[in-house]
Amino acid sequence: MGRADARRAQAQESRRAAKSGGIRRLFTWKKLLGTFFGIVLLGMGAFGALYLYVDVPAANAMAERQSNVYKYSDGTVLARTGKGVNRQIVDLDEVPKKVQHAFVAAENKTFYKDQGVDLKGTTRALLSTVSGKGKQGGSTITQQYVKNYYLTQDPTVSRKLKELVISLKIDQQKSKDEILAGYINTAYYGRGASGIQAAAQAYYGVDAKDLNVSQGAYLASLLQAPSQYDWNSATPTGKKLVKERWAYTLRNMVEMDWLTESEKAKLKFAYPQKPKPAAGMEGQTGYLVEAANKELEKQGVTEEDREAGGWTFTLTVDKKRQQALEKAVDDQLESKLDREGSKVDATVQAGATSVDPKTGKVVALYGGEDYIKHYISNATRQDYQPASTFKPLVLASALENESTTQDGSLIGLNTVYDGTSKRPVVGSDTPFSPQNEDDRSYGPISVQKAMNSSVNSVFAQMIVDVTPSAAKQTALDLGVPDKNFPERPAVSLGTMNASTWDMAGAYATLDNHGRKVTPHILQSAEHRDRTVNPEKPKREQAISRASADTVTKALTGVVDAGSGSAANTSAYDAAGKTGTSEDNKSAWFAGYTPELTTVVALFGEGDGGRKQVSLTGTANSGRANGGGFPARIWADYTLGALGGGSGKTFDLQDVERGEVPAPPTPSDTPSEEPTESEEPTPSDTPSETPSETPSESPSSSAPPTDSPTVTTPPTSPELPSQPGEDDGQPGERPGGNGLLGE
Repeated sequence: MGRADARRAQAQESRRAAKSGGIRRLFTWKKLLGTFFGIVLLGMGAFGALYLYVDVPAANAMAERQSNVYKYSDGTVLARTGKGVNRQIVDLDEVPKKVQHAFVAAENKTFYKDQGVDLKGTTRALLSTVSGKGKQGGSTITQQYVKNYYLTQDPTVSRKLKELVISLKIDQQKSKDEILAGYINTAYYGRGASGIQAAAQAYYGVDAKDLNVSQGAYLASLLQAPSQYDWNSATPTGKKLVKERWAYTLRNMVEMDWLTESEKAKLKFAYPQKPKPAAGMEGQTGYLVEAANKELEKQGVTEEDREAGGWTFTLTVDKKRQQALEKAVDDQLESKLDREGSKVDATVQAGATSVDPKTGKVVALYGGEDYIKHYISNATRQDYQPASTFKPLVLASALENESTTQDGSLIGLNTVYDGTSKRPVVGSDTPFSPQNEDDRSYGPISVQKAMNSSVNSVFAQMIVDVTPSAAKQTALDLGVPDKNFPERPAVSLGTMNASTWDMAGAYATLDNHGRKVTPHILQSAEHRDRTVNPEKPKREQAISRASADTVTKALTGVVDAGSGSAANTSAYDAAGKTGTSEDNKSAWFAGYTPELTTVVALFGEGDGGRKQVSLTGTANSGRANGGGFPARIWADYTLGALGGGSGKTFDLQDVERGEVPAPPTPSDTPSEEPTESEEPTPSDTPSETPSETPSESPSSSAPPTDSPTVTTPPTSPELPSQPGEDDGQPGERPGGNGLLGE
């Protein structure tokens, strides 16, 4: 290296050393520490200024809260709710001491020792608000009282800072007992109840002074999520969570020496009473409002938001069609029932959902006789089986998956199956030998005629050919919920659980040429401070048009020449399917025209909704099967909803006719009972094996009726010219004869 190079290297090294030294001089420990304390002092100064600037305000204007307005789609008023605040202030000494402690144990164990704020929790909430994650917990009882009594529920940074300052001041100005009293008297508990007195009445029908520890722990647990934790409307997950929080509250009480371990061990979960509908919710109004509120929850408008008032909710419900549906149920069912004099009639519950198949808008809904008398909505309840209304979805899956029979024939409307009653399915690891209605054997029968007559043995074999898992996936794609939905051959008979709302969505998708239809009832939600635009349902293709249109073609046969003949009229083009579950506990008719999709169901409900009972004997007319009352209600409503009829017809394309193999040899004798049967569920829950039951067997001259008639199965494989009203069920119960266990 030359001298010049050495000098340049030395100069570069000197510059690096100087730069490094400059950085070290800039970031010395003293300077860093000074900067830190400077920032802290600035923050303290800013907070001090904020502390001096923010005064404790007057109480917020809850007393001036506006009502909410619910409107039909045409703008006419359906209902007004929340005109006043359901609150009655009580002194803290009226609340049992252990109940007071339950609230502290649930929300803020350090309440009696802290300074009124939780800096860590507040910081976390502020960061959550700034990052757009919404509301975040972590506040003390004092902070929650301040938010409820002095401020608003808005999740903003300014509100959280004000809450922090006011909480510090309130903690200095008021005693802990005053703050606790203010908190439990202003908190929102759900069911329209603000304050512990209203909550005690709403959930247990007692005054606050009479609450026990278990009840108090439940009410304290509710405050975390009033809507989610209300036992009577909670999901299984919600029930699990509120029980866990109830137990957590009691454990904290033991930890704080407010409850002994032995006292805790004796306590049982305090199940609340059923809610009482608010005034003005009579008739169908309450069901419509309830359905709208559930949808609002999904859209991010919580019960607490609604209870703040000032909202205008517009529903998709068409007032004229709603009236037509109510009239159809009254004329075709209620006018024929003797609810006071007949034990069977007293158990009958009707439900219905009607949807526009192009948009998914719910245009009419029937939840029950009266919301005040029957709080459970029969339109949205999911505790009954849809029975044979599921069979079209099995066919849809076969078409969509291009499934073949056991001999390799492509499944379509002309494909021939063996319709022998109790015929064991072939190709399944789970043995299944379903009995047809009245144990009738049809021999070789086409898919179209099997759909018309709802032949169990055909669709049990078809779901095996498709595979239960593939059929389930198609059903889920169409909108059927995954609720008690086993992947077994028996599911071909509709042994899962679904509501009329769910099935209306699935059938509307078929009506809409396979393009997904998701029922929704909320058109708009407007508030003086905000507007919520309902999320638009996805419109993806659930199944191909060819598959959907082929199913529609099959279902027109059910109405024209099958078990749904009660819905047949020259006033409109219709497709539909009947269904009757095991022991006649539910009866369905799901059908559609090119313009309207409607599902009507009857449910046998006993013991205050805790037990499912048979509908047999309804209005002294034998079995209340799907082709009877439900189909007649459907026809009456559809005629009215369409203004007396419609000239529109189904535009069907690429209908799959299927291959026609050589006729199979029918089984000569019924099979033995399978060694692995589909296990039934307990008697007070939906069983897994439904029973489609016609009012009479196939006849060439008479239309179906509601009165069952046992006929001798034919000895020849000839096809019947006229199907029965509904289909039969596996007679697998001891002593059963296949007739609904009668």
